[in-house]
Amino acid sequence: MKAKSIPACAVLLAGGRGTRFWPRSRTRTPKQLLDITSGRTMLHETVLRLQPMFPPGRIWVVTNSEQAAAVRRELPRVPHSHILSEPTGRNTAAAIGLAAIHLRHQHGDALMAVLPADHHIAAAVRYRRIVRAALALAGVPGNLVVLGIPPTRPETGFGYIERGGVAARPEGLAAYAVRRFTEKPTLPVAQRYVASRRYFWNAGMFFWRVSTFLENLRKFLPATHAALEELAHTIATRRYAKELRRIYARLENISVDYSIMERAASSRTSSNALVLPANVGWSDIGSWAAVYELLAHKPGENVSTGRFLALDATGNFFWSPTKFVAAIGVHDLILVETRDALLLCPCDRAQDVGRIVKWLEERQHGHLL
Repeated sequence: MKAKSIPACAVLLAGGRGTRFWPRSRTRTPKQLLDITSGRTMLHETVLRLQPMFPPGRIWVVTNSEQAAAVRRELPRVPHSHILSEPTGRNTAAAIGLAAIHLRHQHGDALMAVLPADHHIAAAVRYRRIVRAALALAGVPGNLVVLGIPPTRPETGFGYIERGGVAARPEGLAAYAVRRFTEKPTLPVAQRYVASRRYFWNAGMFFWRVSTFLENLRKFLPATHAALEELAHTIATRRYAKELRRIYARLENISVDYSIMERAASSRTSSNALVLPANVGWSDIGSWAAVYELLAHKPGENVSTGRFLALDATGNFFWSPTKFVAAIGVHDLILVETRDALLLCPCDRAQDVGRIVKWLEERQHGHLL
């Protein structure tokens, strides 16, 4: 069956909490539901970026029960049945599997573009061209396609993809065989990766047929596959909600990178894992410091969402839409103000904001979560 004969659907993963964006990010308003880089939420930006290729009826969102209502309000044109709610978090392999059985129920088979709902992409036109090329590759049964971001620095917080030789040229773009996936290397290793020019960052953007994914799920996570097949029999019935709660807790808590992509790429028999380079101005916007880097036009610039005065102050980020901020003699600081909380930290400690959320959870300060 040719790729043109089956529909292509976008599956947006929108169940994360984004704890490093506290105090703006809360349980019911996570990162993907915040207007971090523009006047629109990151989820809305993601849909707009895809809209020319995927109409609302071909968009699916996997979220959780606490955020499902907000997602439906944010995407009123997406059918309510396409907003899939996980009763408990079980990582990306389970979330994608849940979407896959629903797509199979509706289409029989389909192409899946599995995409994070909270990333920034500057070059939208080029991005869509690469997505079209990835879908063409994914139309071949057995192919597992991932987009690779050319690294701009030796980042230790990302996974990496090592490429082999050119395996195909969809849409005139070179696609490479994947030699291996590696997770979060040490700094010296990351420096070697970047210098070799054979590695890409893994941004978590995947493309495959529903049938291809489910076959790999059966091969590498047989218990999760069997449980989802049991759930599939109840889709569109009155039993579905109850069975979802019962069955979902049994699914393995593991990412699709570890459970399927790494194992498929290292298979001794045959590997159909392919990587398409995607130089599209990508950022995962993983912290407040990343927001500053995205919005600052020059080194040392102060960035603010509201009125401010900076005297002998450089490199600061202020999120205070309603209060005037006056900064004197401070450098490289992050200030985020909400109705009930205030965050203040150096830019180079922005990754530690998630520790505050953990502290609040341990002490049961639910009103701040």
